[in-house]
Amino acid sequence: MGAFAIGTTELVIVGVLGLMADDMRVSIGTAGLLVTAYALGISFGGPIATALTLRLGRRLLLRLALVAFIAGNLIAVAATAFGVLLAARAITGALHGLFLGAASAVATGLVPAERRGHAVSLVFGGIAVSTVLGVPLGTLVGQTLGWRATFTGVAILCAVALAATFLFVPNAAGSGSGGLAAQARHAFAPRVLAMLGAGVLLMAAQFTALTYLTPLLEDVTGIPGGAVSAFLLIFGVTSAIGTFAGGRFADRNASGTLLVGNGVLVLALGGLYLSGPHPLFVAVALAAWGLVGMGITPSLQLRVISLAGEGGDLAATLGASAVNAGIASGAAIGGGTVAAYGLEHVPLAAVVVSAVALPATWATRWLRVPATVVGSGETAPGNVVTNTGG
Repeated sequence: MGAFAIGTTELVIVGVLGLMADDMRVSIGTAGLLVTAYALGISFGGPIATALTLRLGRRLLLRLALVAFIAGNLIAVAATAFGVLLAARAITGALHGLFLGAASAVATGLVPAERRGHAVSLVFGGIAVSTVLGVPLGTLVGQTLGWRATFTGVAILCAVALAATFLFVPNAAGSGSGGLAAQARHAFAPRVLAMLGAGVLLMAAQFTALTYLTPLLEDVTGIPGGAVSAFLLIFGVTSAIGTFAGGRFADRNASGTLLVGNGVLVLALGGLYLSGPHPLFVAVALAAWGLVGMGITPSLQLRVISLAGEGGDLAATLGASAVNAGIASGAAIGGGTVAAYGLEHVPLAAVVVSAVALPATWATRWLRVPATVVGSGETAPGNVVTNTGG
């Protein structure tokens, strides 16, 4: 529920951005900085906030993150100046990264090693479901009652999630140990950075096309404006299904899941490019893309945490940073493709990026926590790597 509310906060702004621009008396381009501020908050603020709170228990940190997230949204609701609203978005973005890291650590600490992928998928499933339910409902509330009502509703959802952590979430061991220096040494080890780099490529491939999906559907496939939402719903529903299913595949073989997912992603994006003006084939390609696109995220997060060993708590936030780096990179690649070659070639650019990611993803199958590190106290994470590494 917490991930659902936080995912809604991140994405619903797209549906109410015009309302916010009008209310704040800024251009739509300037209002777009609210999206940028949130993404930068996740990418940089999340790891920093985690580093500053490593000594706190993960369950306590989960609760504090929700409390602060509620406060950040209420500040946004009360804001009368654009600068205050921009700062609130940056702060809530940092808390988004902090929450996902803490939630992943708590979830994996509550289950046996062979169920950690499934636990991570439940956390990220909240994000996936927010794209299907939270964003449309939040947009509807905003269009009916104003954008401030949307963010008030998100704050209420977070308050319910906060109460649920007191009622249902027991204490759980973190996925790392030691202070900042020790955690950073493991979280930023080359093996972890290599895994994150592959994740950036996988996300960049998707957002090269996803950023321009609506105009692609309208101008290339010829879908009428009112019917575009049905195609977006297909993608959203399959993404949610893929996330939950992906957790089970991550438990069986996380590295293999990433490699197969990357391969299917190449085919799905290629199918989207070749389908062109054929709506039925486009719908099939979107469904396949949705299943694998979000289906690989539990495997990516599990591998990052596992490879970090004693730096798992800090590394848990780096997956979200990699995703946002991929979003930014993909949007830039897509924009450059539109400017240079036209909108219809955007899916082809996405295919190229996903094909470039394929050898990198294959190479990550051989990444392991070194035996010398395992011997120093990383037995559990090392076992996870053995179970999920392929």
